Amino acid sequence: MSELTKQYLWVALGSMIGGVTRFWVSGLVTERLGKVFPWDILLINITGSFVIGVLGALTSAGGRLTDFRSFGVSFLMIGVCGGYTTFSSFSLGTLRLARDGEWLYVGGYVTGSVVFCLVAVWLGWWLGQKIMS
Repeated sequence: MSELTKQYLWVALGSMIGGVTRFWVSGLVTERLGKVFPWDILLINITGSFVIGVLGALTSAGGRLTDFRSFGVSFLMIGVCGGYTTFSSFSLGTLRLARDGEWLYVGGYVTGSVVFCLVAVWLGWWLGQKIMS
């Protein structure tokens, strides 16, 4: 089995675990706090961002898990964290830009991500409504 095939399998397995964990956490939080405010999504995004931050540090050059970088990135960061929340990847990308002092890019990336993703979800919603009518 090639190294690339192994990485795909790690991502797939991690995504499954992350997605199931997201479903479980979302149900648990919604059951306790209700659906008026999306507490479940907020908690998932915060915890996912925290976890990917820890993993990003541990798998970076000089980190304690550098020897396991391929596994750590494929299974844990892309797979588990990506299946749990894509916001964690956005947060890590923003942190990397900030650490490099690319403040103009940080502002553009954050603003662009929020604005364009909201526009995209609105357009998708609009199209879905048109398809149903």
